[in-house]
Amino acid sequence: MILKNVCFYNEVFEKEIADFRIENGKIKEIGIIDEDGRDMSGFTALPGFIDIHIHGGNGGDFSDASKESSDKISSYLAKHGVTSFCGTSMTLDNPSLTDIVKSGREYAGKETGAKLVGINLEGPFISYDKKGAQNGAFVRAGTVDEFNQLFEDSGKMVKLITIAPEAFDSTDFITEASKKCSVSIGHTAANSDEAQNAINLGVCHATHLYNAMTGMTHRQAGVVGTVMDNEHVMCELVCDGGHVCPAVVRNTFRILGENRVCVISDSMRGAGLGAGEFDLGGQTAYVHKNGKYAVLEDGTIAASITNVFDEFKNLLDFGIDFKTALKSCTINPAKAIGLDNEIGSLAPNKCADIIFVDEKLDLKEVYINGKLA
Repeated sequence: MILKNVCFYNEVFEKEIADFRIENGKIKEIGIIDEDGRDMSGFTALPGFIDIHIHGGNGGDFSDASKESSDKISSYLAKHGVTSFCGTSMTLDNPSLTDIVKSGREYAGKETGAKLVGINLEGPFISYDKKGAQNGAFVRAGTVDEFNQLFEDSGKMVKLITIAPEAFDSTDFITEASKKCSVSIGHTAANSDEAQNAINLGVCHATHLYNAMTGMTHRQAGVVGTVMDNEHVMCELVCDGGHVCPAVVRNTFRILGENRVCVISDSMRGAGLGAGEFDLGGQTAYVHKNGKYAVLEDGTIAASITNVFDEFKNLLDFGIDFKTALKSCTINPAKAIGLDNEIGSLAPNKCADIIFVDEKLDLKEVYINGKLA
């Protein structure tokens, strides 16, 4: 397939116009191609968006460990410009997590829309005091053996795991797990010293920054200030306008710059379905009419009901510049899970994951591995 006159953001996220040759699911060539093709004038091509932290959407939940639920998520994401995702588990017992990672391994390559490129384990080795909407009955101390078995059962698809480093003797865990995936600090009551020690051991990621972690004050850096102070730590940010207020979003980008924020949805099965009651990790979550996110019965924020493409447009409305917003939804999350040589930008030899938008940033077409989704 040849696409002509494509206005796109290149590998360094600068705008240019060129022709694309797409073969076998990859971008084979970008340049002046002296052959006929489809004229894409009037549209702008962006890299397919990537959601590395999503529990569900459109009635499906990755923790259901079923193809039916994964199909619902995959199709829902493709309709919203997300071409790759990491299915994310909740804090659950070991047999349930084993079923989830095995189901993910079996599902990869059989998607109906967005590609399952990894598995994100949100817990269960977290702090009970900062469990948020996670089920406290399954919070436990981490062991290298349990992680290794889940990693192997996943077919090595686990790309991220969230832990609270202060909640158990995590030295060996971080040292070993960080050799296989990105270890993220989250759902944690750690102080700044404990957070820094975890980073020194290998933590390189922060789960939904600000939410379910110790905050930064003028006297104590907490987890928030400590991860910000370490330039190699990537930070997730939910940009639905409710989890983190717009003023804090702007300040966060001023501190972290264009290369360290990963926009995530952290969405649950109710995303795209409107108001209702939904299961989330064995607990009931409520989406109220006109609500910005789901909540538990006691009002605890449970998860979002947004998607990364809508969050991208939110960022622009919040005052974040286009290049920075785009990178935070594409190449940054790709780097966070070690797949930036395959996805996250438009360049030769990368997957032909391309979304086309009009001048109003309305989605017009979504290509996944070169096929119209």
